[in-house]
Amino acid sequence: QVQLVESGGGLVQAGGSRRLSCAASGRIFNINYMAWYRQAPGKQRALVASITGGGITNYADSVKGRFTISRDNAKNTMYLQMNSLKPEDTAVYYCAAVNTPLIYWGQGTQVTVSS
Repeated sequence: QVQLVESGGGLVQAGGSRRLSCAASGRIFNINYMAWYRQAPGKQRALVASITGGGITNYADSVKGRFTISRDNAKNTMYLQMNSLKPEDTAVYYCAAVNTPLIYWGQGTQVTVSS
């Protein structure tokens, strides 16, 4: 089993920055893929960014150039640095980790960007 604990959500003004953290614990030694998803009001949950154990990253078009995903393997923690935030970024952000064939989810953290 894997447990994911998120932090860093909150209220931020448009144009500001925020960093989300996701700390993993439990049976984590086989995890080779982690990702951030988000679900905005009235929208489906969508992939924001992902990172492999080798450090290969992938981003949704809507956040390219503004968000950066990273991980600290020694701390078993993944980060999402969010810059130039827009009101459209307002959503519940979820941490996900894959331990094939299982996927684990965090509880979600609310990010609200005010105009």
